[in-house]
Amino acid sequence: MRWPGRRGETGNGDRISKRNGRRLLAGALGVAALLAAALAGAAENTPAPGTSAYPPMIGKAIRYRAKHEDTLIRLPRRFNVGYTELRAANPHVDPWLPGAGTEILVPTAHIVPEADRKGLVLNLGDQRLYYFKPDGRTVASFPVGIGMEGWSTPTGRTKVVRKQKRPTWYVPKSIRAERPYLPKVVPPGPDNPLGSHALYLGWQSYLVHGTNKPYGIGRRASHGCVRLYPEDIERLFGEIPVGTPVTVVDQPVKIAWVEGELMLEAHPTQTQADQVEAGDRMARESAPEVAYRLIYAARKKAGRLDWPLIRRTLKRRSGLPVSVLKPGDAAG
Repeated sequence: MRWPGRRGETGNGDRISKRNGRRLLAGALGVAALLAAALAGAAENTPAPGTSAYPPMIGKAIRYRAKHEDTLIRLPRRFNVGYTELRAANPHVDPWLPGAGTEILVPTAHIVPEADRKGLVLNLGDQRLYYFKPDGRTVASFPVGIGMEGWSTPTGRTKVVRKQKRPTWYVPKSIRAERPYLPKVVPPGPDNPLGSHALYLGWQSYLVHGTNKPYGIGRRASHGCVRLYPEDIERLFGEIPVGTPVTVVDQPVKIAWVEGELMLEAHPTQTQADQVEAGDRMARESAPEVAYRLIYAARKKAGRLDWPLIRRTLKRRSGLPVSVLKPGDAAG
């Protein structure tokens, strides 16, 4: 099985610097044998009780040849991805003038976040909403816009308490203090930032809703609410009943076993996402726990972890799932 970015990735990102990275990964390798021995009897990708039918990863990455009129501003909606994730997957492509024939990697493969596989799971780390359907087998995923710096979307657990078509926006005092020209109430219509449908959460003032500005999907641009493309919120609205549990996590780095391969998917942190959106170089950030998570997940195969590839993946943070085990026989 071949995955985009398996070899030769370059880019900006995570601070596992050469010196600190070698020290971290050397230490990780030093404990690998101990962990492998302790976990020798454990099975790969052991599912949580009652969740075995849901897949660990959904979708497949796409390679697309840009046309003359394409931009990275318009393409995300066509492929149901967000702007930041498309930009992170293609850091060297001009967002306004990709150029006819330029290959664009579309990050439409997603490792499912680690959370209770019930109802809605929002992962701030990849700016996507996952819906675990009641059939126990199907996971749908949607790109979202989330809270900007200073207005971060909270993590934790809540539920859908109300649904509303053509919602009215009662502008919070905090937002009117920032933008005093806004009215107290915005009725349904094209000027309403809630769009055509809204799911109200148990957290007061936080909603999952549509938008009248689709270019804001895949960006940190809201005051804490979760925005979806108009077509996505309409679809979700029809399927989600009141009482559906909602879990919000922040997991920019995800790991899973998929068809016998250990996959690593690294996205920009929220701070780095702002830098990607602005077209700036990503600042380096440390992620020392990832090495130990990989060793734990690899178990008996920890000795086959490809640490140079892992370093490159964590540095680039392209959002593309990468297989991180060196080739080996079936016995590992």
